[in-house]
Amino acid sequence: MSHENGPGPHDEHGHSQLIDPEPWGTGDPAVEEIARGGPAAPGQVPAGVSARLYNEDLAPTTRKGRTWHAYSIFTLWANDVHSLGNYVFAIGLFALGLGAWQILLAFLLGAVLLFLLLNLSGFMGERTGVPFPVMSRIAFGIRGSNIPAIVRGAVAVAWFGIQTYLASVVLRVLVLALAPSLAPLDTDSFLGLSTLGWLSFLVLWAVQVVIVSFGMEMIRKYEAFAGPIILVTMLALAIWMFMKAEGSIAWSTADALTGPEMWVRIFQSAALWVVIYGTFVLNFCDFTRGAPSERSVVRGNFFGIPINMIFFAAIVIVLSGAQYRIDGTVIESPIDVVIAIPNTFLLVLACLALIILTVAVNLMANFVAPIYTLAHLFPRTLDFRKAAIISAVIGLLILPWNLYNSPLVIVYFLGGLGALLGPLFGVIMADYWLLRKGKINVPDLYSDSPDGEYAYTGGVNRKAIIAGVPAAVVALILALVPAFTLVAGFSWFVGAILSAGIYMLIMDRHAPFHAVDGEEIAVAPKH
Repeated sequence: MSHENGPGPHDEHGHSQLIDPEPWGTGDPAVEEIARGGPAAPGQVPAGVSARLYNEDLAPTTRKGRTWHAYSIFTLWANDVHSLGNYVFAIGLFALGLGAWQILLAFLLGAVLLFLLLNLSGFMGERTGVPFPVMSRIAFGIRGSNIPAIVRGAVAVAWFGIQTYLASVVLRVLVLALAPSLAPLDTDSFLGLSTLGWLSFLVLWAVQVVIVSFGMEMIRKYEAFAGPIILVTMLALAIWMFMKAEGSIAWSTADALTGPEMWVRIFQSAALWVVIYGTFVLNFCDFTRGAPSERSVVRGNFFGIPINMIFFAAIVIVLSGAQYRIDGTVIESPIDVVIAIPNTFLLVLACLALIILTVAVNLMANFVAPIYTLAHLFPRTLDFRKAAIISAVIGLLILPWNLYNSPLVIVYFLGGLGALLGPLFGVIMADYWLLRKGKINVPDLYSDSPDGEYAYTGGVNRKAIIAGVPAAVVALILALVPAFTLVAGFSWFVGAILSAGIYMLIMDRHAPFHAVDGEEIAVAPKH
């Protein structure tokens, strides 16, 4: 493989650094046309790579034609930050005794940490153009990479089903508001859902499958469409609640925390905010592989994380404080506000906005990861669309509403899998940034040659597993054992730092590493 780089400026590692001429745009017509096009020879495997490791969905993206500019990345966060689950978590902080300025501080601290972590993860995708399962080959090997891919995919596919169910609950509210005569369809039960519940779930399930079947470019466009809608909707709900409370809100509850207990809760909340995004931090490269420059990643993250999260915290404070001022109670989520809207037309608009939001969050946070996992496991038989359908079917067959209603499953299964993400992140980040210092031989990520840079021993880097296992055990103990409840929120950080430290101690830090871009085997970024 040639070690030469393409035309244009490069960074110190030889990676192309094309200037982003339109950081807030979605691409000029010429770029959009390239993105809609496919590789010159679809289905063919380039010379020097293995068909067991390569297909058009796993291949690196060409630098020309990337459309995930700063606005596209910003709208990812405009949707995800304002998810219903995040509002439930944040409003819960008000109920637990944190006041307005404490909530703002907690989210600001969490946002700063997230901004730094997401830039580190995002730069990897922008530089290499590869999705998360392929990125994992750097540290875990061409075969060992299945471990982090499966863990990430399993967490995501379960939450895909759960989030689809939560959106279907809002759709049921909307349907009954428009057609009260359908109420009898909501009184029976089959496998845990009423007839109306099944219809609502299947409609939203099908909508998401259709969107994803058109690939990452369609997801980008949907996120760009949904982002402004949810920002305006949440602002409108906050204004409505503020007016309903006669222009005054409570800045804290009667049981507000003070002293050391308050500060512990602030830092716990900031840490938990990062843990919530532990899944996304891990596979953010699935999206930034379509970013034209690091500047796009930084700008999108800056406006989408710290700025947007401060706006989110302000909305939480107004919604919670206004309701508390009105009747001394704390709402549980924005759905409570929507259900109380007396005007049917406004109720319908708000429900539609929440459905649009939940679908947007689900597509980016929970649908993309299992798709790439399946494509990675079966590259010769599954493309993006087939993997999407299989992921969606799994998300249906697990009957996610039953999972959601089982605290045991949520805490011990999904919580346990989530605790494993910190150690995985630590190993991958330590390998890329500390060990290799960003020098990646992209073509060798697709080579099964025993002499390949990521062949290790039988395709598995045993030292990555040795570093990850004890860190995972510690993270699981902290996350799941009741005696460690006070520090459970920090399990992700402990696992990440511990695995990174062990990895750097046992790996050869003086081995030669090579920086080779993947343009020779890259495909146009239509996915």
